[in-house]
Amino acid sequence: MRRVLPLNLMLMALLAACVTVNVYFPAAAAEKAADQIIDQVTGSGSTQGSNQSQKPQSSTQQPRATEFADSASAILLAAAGNVLELLVPAANAQAAANLDVNTPEVRAVTSSMQARFGQLKPYMDSGAVGLTADGHVEVRDANAVPLAERARVKGLVAEENRDRDTLYSEIAKANGHPEWKSDIQNTFARRWIERASAGTFYQDAGGGWKQK
Repeated sequence: MRRVLPLNLMLMALLAACVTVNVYFPAAAAEKAADQIIDQVTGSGSTQGSNQSQKPQSSTQQPRATEFADSASAILLAAAGNVLELLVPAANAQAAANLDVNTPEVRAVTSSMQARFGQLKPYMDSGAVGLTADGHVEVRDANAVPLAERARVKGLVAEENRDRDTLYSEIAKANGHPEWKSDIQNTFARRWIERASAGTFYQDAGGGWKQK
């Protein structure tokens, strides 16, 4: 009975390591997906064909033993090493893989944003609307908008922010990790600003407005 507890503990540690590896957020892939969608929305670059998600496959091994002998620990450790050798390349592949942004939901919200961008851009060019630090847009200077157009601009901003929230959530869900929503939103927030045209107003991390 003394040998059962250490073996169980080692197996639990192995399983915990596997879970940690498999939920790694692919930051590089998220940035690539953000650039693709931003280019599509703004018309500032060509988009590539549909992204297919690449889901790493892992193999599990279960050591079989007919008795708890002194060699059981060595067998389990060897099996753990083999599994981790398979999982580490899989984790690297996941980090380099493309995120799936080709679901009907993602395509629909991207098309909606693309159709709106032409209406929103003049107000962004004038400085009336700016990019926020959390991946949204905001009316920065209402006085820069003619009185007769202010209600329309507020409506455009509200619709855009709803679509952006939907976009971030749908990309996370499309890739099987709803909990990635905040990471995806942060990635988009940074890339919206970095890829914005000269003269665009944006918020810095402290909430202050700057102009590119």
